[in-house]
Amino acid sequence: MTNSYDAIVLGAGHNGLILQAYLGQLGLRTICLERRATLGGGLTTTEFPAASGFWHNIHSFFHRGVTEQPWYQELGLQQRGARYIEPDLNVALICPNGRSVQWWKDTDRTISSFAEISPQDAATLHSWQERFQSIVQEILIPESQQPPLPPDVRRRQLEKTDDGRLLLSTSQLSPLEFVEREFEHPTVKAALLFFNGLREVDLRLPGFGHHIPALLAAERFAQMCVGGSQQLACALARTVRETGGNIELNAAPRQICVEAGRVTGVETESGDLLRAGLVVSSLNPQQTFLELLDARYVPQQWRQQAEQYHYNLLAPLFALYVNLDAPPHYQAAEHTPHLDEALMVILGLDRVEQFHEILLHHEKGTFPPSVLWGSCPTRFDPSQAPPGQHTAFMWEKLPYKLHAEAGHWDQLKRDHGQKLLKTWQQYAPNLAASAGDWFTQSPLDTERTLVNMRYGDLLVGSFDRGQIGYHRPFPGAGHYRGHLPGLYLCGSSCHPGGNITGLPGYNCAQVLRADLRLN
Repeated sequence: MTNSYDAIVLGAGHNGLILQAYLGQLGLRTICLERRATLGGGLTTTEFPAASGFWHNIHSFFHRGVTEQPWYQELGLQQRGARYIEPDLNVALICPNGRSVQWWKDTDRTISSFAEISPQDAATLHSWQERFQSIVQEILIPESQQPPLPPDVRRRQLEKTDDGRLLLSTSQLSPLEFVEREFEHPTVKAALLFFNGLREVDLRLPGFGHHIPALLAAERFAQMCVGGSQQLACALARTVRETGGNIELNAAPRQICVEAGRVTGVETESGDLLRAGLVVSSLNPQQTFLELLDARYVPQQWRQQAEQYHYNLLAPLFALYVNLDAPPHYQAAEHTPHLDEALMVILGLDRVEQFHEILLHHEKGTFPPSVLWGSCPTRFDPSQAPPGQHTAFMWEKLPYKLHAEAGHWDQLKRDHGQKLLKTWQQYAPNLAASAGDWFTQSPLDTERTLVNMRYGDLLVGSFDRGQIGYHRPFPGAGHYRGHLPGLYLCGSSCHPGGNITGLPGYNCAQVLRADLRLN
């Protein structure tokens, strides 16, 4: 079969679907090829057991500030079924001794929570929150929502203003250095480093010290999608189809076709040839430049850079998903009742040294002492379980290669799931009686399900080795354009990176609109 389109999108994750929706609105005839039987990539909501009415969000649940993203509003996704809940108590860290730190939508309540542990640290938090508000609103958010500038151009622009100079000086530190320099109490330090997201950057990396004050000043919080994370993917698919776009599932690409020095389409593994003057890949650099393009069409330097693209050591997750008769009730809530109402709960963390321990265990391929975080979605959205029942989950940072071999996960994940459940019960004893069916997801399971997340890296590439901004995924490819005319990139391997931001797809749409001179 041969069909002709204006554009072919590879991968039906949220970035690919956002890009496809914009191209359809610009009047282009589009098709998206997805190798899996379901769309959405990490936006997956699974029923377990089958036909039970218990729904679990695999890979992705906490969507920070999605409703404030330009594409969410411009594509009308709320009207198409992607509705969000943003609880007032956004995050609660419950320490082993029962003390807690809370992150509220109300800044004053957050500062008061920190003040119960350290008044001095609470004052420091408030100071940085005020100093970085304009930096977040006028520099960082706009930078994330447009194609990145070359580093030297960006620096020259930032050096012209007080805010820019403060951003540059703070960025020279690592998150760990910033927290150690500015704060005193070990629990406050640990909380800020985790809230910043151990999942996002290596806390030792210079260049990311601004992440902590930017978090303090941000007005965007963790959200959850009503009906499950996959509802966002479904809403995007509705938008795509309303513009005349096609989404083909179970359609794995075999190769990107090239003729006369430019891309001309895609051949699928089933033998179909799809013609198009534009091919946009939301896949990782190895898939795009090494697997789908014949080596004769890729410059040697680009092949080397794709081969050397680096993935996060600390990004892989181990997950436990549980069906419950009653939601978790935390012992610490006996003294602080509202803790049970937190969207995200963090357990087992109270000192900075634990981050170093986690890193060492990832390097050795062994199990670190458990630091968990998760949620009970049905506290806020009863539709994700049968009436009167609940679902809940906990995530944990664990190495992809366990005892030097990723395959060991198949033998060990059930036992570790039981251990994790017992650890959780130490904080919420009622789980012992209310827990029913449960299942686990290992880092190896992640890679098997979503092959672009190599080594179980949910962020699809680290930010070290210069893999940021204009040089993400690597120098020459950091502006969403490939090396061949008609080839573009729109995945999490592009600026500004992974997580459910949709900005790689949104920014690539801006580049294409400019290149094609379309309104």
